Amino acid sequence: MVRKIDHFFGISKAGSTFRKEAIGGIVTFLTVSYIVVVNPSVLINVIPGASENPELFSQFFGAFMVATILSSVVGTILMAFWAKYPFALAPGMGLNAFFAYTVCIGMGIDWRIALTAIFFEGIIFIVITLGGLRTLITRGIPKSLKMGIGVGIGLFIALIGLENGGMIVQNPSTLVELGSVYSLDVLITAFGILLISILYVLKVPGSVLFGILGSAGLSWLTGHAPFQGLVGRVPSIEPIFAKMVFEPDVIFTFGFITVMLTFFFLDLFDTAGTLIGLSNTSGFANSDGNLDRDKEAFMCDAIATTAGAVLGTSTTTAYIESAAGIAEGARTGFASVVTSIAMLAMLFFSPLAASIPGAATAPALIFVGFLMTRSATKIDWQDATESIPAFLTLLMIPLTYSISHGIAVGFIAYPIIKLFTGRFRDTNILTWILAGMFVFYLAIG
Repeated sequence: MVRKIDHFFGISKAGSTFRKEAIGGIVTFLTVSYIVVVNPSVLINVIPGASENPELFSQFFGAFMVATILSSVVGTILMAFWAKYPFALAPGMGLNAFFAYTVCIGMGIDWRIALTAIFFEGIIFIVITLGGLRTLITRGIPKSLKMGIGVGIGLFIALIGLENGGMIVQNPSTLVELGSVYSLDVLITAFGILLISILYVLKVPGSVLFGILGSAGLSWLTGHAPFQGLVGRVPSIEPIFAKMVFEPDVIFTFGFITVMLTFFFLDLFDTAGTLIGLSNTSGFANSDGNLDRDKEAFMCDAIATTAGAVLGTSTTTAYIESAAGIAEGARTGFASVVTSIAMLAMLFFSPLAASIPGAATAPALIFVGFLMTRSATKIDWQDATESIPAFLTLLMIPLTYSISHGIAVGFIAYPIIKLFTGRFRDTNILTWILAGMFVFYLAIG
């Protein structure tokens, strides 16, 4: 049986072991598990009256939590057995905020109609993935931009970690500044970074995992974060399950189509950027900077998005935090199986997930950001027509707090710089089509 599993996932072939895959899968889960609590905290805002009614709040918060877990399990287990990559999927941060605050609250669109838009977006993704269009788009991205995307995502991950750990805070004059060095968040995060770094340099297996557990333990011992227990009751998903609206007078409107297209572009480029970043900074990419099984990976994402809408949550997408597990040695889909099992267990162990504070996972994100930025050396810095668009991409991803917005800037700049410097032949029709799509995406966004 062990040999069959090894052969199916290609564990030995990838130079990995069951132990490395298991540790990598657990680390990925730990860095992604915050979504179990954070996503419901965002989506609960779309339910009218929930903030004033504790019973209603509890009912829908629990339902959104279950939907978050199940959609993550569906996407990640598909990635495990179909694409066979150690990439976790879950409802995307940013995508959920757009769903709640822009579409539902800002535009006044009912959450059930917004879920319907995501459902149709997922169907469109399934169709274009089957037709190979999504793969064609990704493989048409210039290699310098792929490297820039990877570095930009690394900086983005590090930024999220610094923010979660309180090491940087908002400043109305300078946007950000150093957090208080007397804050327990900052001290615990700093402890975790040093612990991971020292263990990594000493080549201790599981350095990232030990960093997370060590920081969590310090948080509990100091009373900074309460240990909330192990087991809890599984809430009902009924209030949000399969609540889409298919009436023609709803879905055949300009507003609905606009929202659906916006979700489409957000998900298209966010997922493409994440997969490109993970593949090119983790050794999964081929000589052209592409995933060999990118079509399968995109199909997993498309199905998970559609399933997530049925379950009652916003767009499901690949998670950049998967890089934490990859840094621990995860190389195959077996790690995703471990991540899926751990995530599914959160239906029963949600108090444990809620016990791990942001200051405990922040060091892992910061360290993974360091690992991902090393691919900057693969950018041709001597060719300014290649390096300037790559630089704009890696700069704008963290500064706009959006993978898709950062990619858009680089993609628009690339063909224009090539054109006006006499290097038009370096571009192709797909490069210009993508640039046009990004202009449209920014215009409607």
